[in-house]
Amino acid sequence: MVKESSKTQKIFDKTHKQLIIGAGFVGLGMAWALKTADIPYDQVDASDDVGGNWYHGVYETAHIISSRKITQFSHFPMPDNYPDFPSAQNMRDYLNAFTDYFDLRPQIELNRTVNYVRPVENNLWEVTFADGEQRIYKGVVMCNGHHWCKRFPKFQGEFYGNIIHSKDYKHPDQLRGQRVLVIGGGNSACDLAAEAARVSAKSVLSMRESVWFIPKSFAGVPIADLIKWWMPQWFQRLMAHGIIRLSFGTHENYGLSKPKYRVFDKHPTLNNEVPYYINHGRIIPKPAVRQLDGWEVEFVDGSREAFDLIVCATGYYVAYPFLPPELQRIEGAVVKCYGGSFFDDYKGLYFIGWGQARGGVGSLIAAYGSLFTRYLKLQDEINVPLGLVFKEIGQQLPKTHLGDPQQIFRQLKLADLLFSWLVKKAHQVDNQYPNFSNNPQLGLIDCGGSLSTSTLHGF
Repeated sequence: MVKESSKTQKIFDKTHKQLIIGAGFVGLGMAWALKTADIPYDQVDASDDVGGNWYHGVYETAHIISSRKITQFSHFPMPDNYPDFPSAQNMRDYLNAFTDYFDLRPQIELNRTVNYVRPVENNLWEVTFADGEQRIYKGVVMCNGHHWCKRFPKFQGEFYGNIIHSKDYKHPDQLRGQRVLVIGGGNSACDLAAEAARVSAKSVLSMRESVWFIPKSFAGVPIADLIKWWMPQWFQRLMAHGIIRLSFGTHENYGLSKPKYRVFDKHPTLNNEVPYYINHGRIIPKPAVRQLDGWEVEFVDGSREAFDLIVCATGYYVAYPFLPPELQRIEGAVVKCYGGSFFDDYKGLYFIGWGQARGGVGSLIAAYGSLFTRYLKLQDEINVPLGLVFKEIGQQLPKTHLGDPQQIFRQLKLADLLFSWLVKKAHQVDNQYPNFSNNPQLGLIDCGGSLSTSTLHGF
């Protein structure tokens, strides 16, 4: 039973601080922003080191798909000797160097799992940790990422071999000599299918529908570096189509159907190797799985293949299992919050890093972090949630988790230019709701084991 905390144990008063959950790429970027703006904060992560998904979640041979130039924090460039597409080890080293250069480590508590976050009186937030400790914070900045809560397909039938998620894949030895089926059409699926093409007895890639394969580089330049701030999305699509055609030709060249969606309407798949290995017969493309049958898998086209291992590269759920049910406002991969981070009916709860831009996480977080700290200081000036202010000035809830980084940069620049106007509007909205308060009864429920204690890591 979650009860009033003062009746159960000592509460640690942190009411002058924000709590950052997660010490991955996004969490570290937000920590830098808060520290630079002199906003007091604590930071926790369930792992035993910083780095988030780059520390605990990726396979040994992983490389970034966006370029070094746009992935790095703009205020902390990656070393000149890094390649255009840094490796997982490069990324771990970089994030550790970032942490130490800006002296962020003293504020980070590792091996700290958050079990429950709920509103309490005076618009504050009670945070309960896995060891039972409870603290009261002014606000909670959630950077726990979206590459940890595994999504599996629902299969019919029984399979005699092993079925794993792509997050469980760490090393090519897991594929060596195996008959491997990889399910999915995203970047991890294509990486693993290509890895299987090199070391396994058989590599089959099952996709429900064809995807647009975009080369990671064109004419020796990373694709992400070819896109400039002034390019509207229609021009980016036109350029991408030209590059795809010049690099790969048509899908028919590989026995694939043409994708039924526009380039960039889904998260892009940047991969040169899958078309190459299909042409060499090392990857066999197949449609969706119909059913499992012992050692065999039947596909929707009626064909069958035998396998030892199925790897489900089928993505992740966006999840905040430590929040009460009333604050679980996720539709598909979209968190229904204003300004990308704010609720309109609760103040002090901030959703960071749940969306997926096509690239440039470091440069985007660097730009947004500075603006976000101004939002936090504005939130201190008003009683109503900042999300309500965004709602009142006509902003809509998001409909997609995908984002064009260049459009995001333009929006952040506009938000910076209009910040003085926003401050004025915020005070006007605040005057219209003089009695606003978070509902402190939210979350007073019998958990009955329903609160997830699964480890939450930073992204």
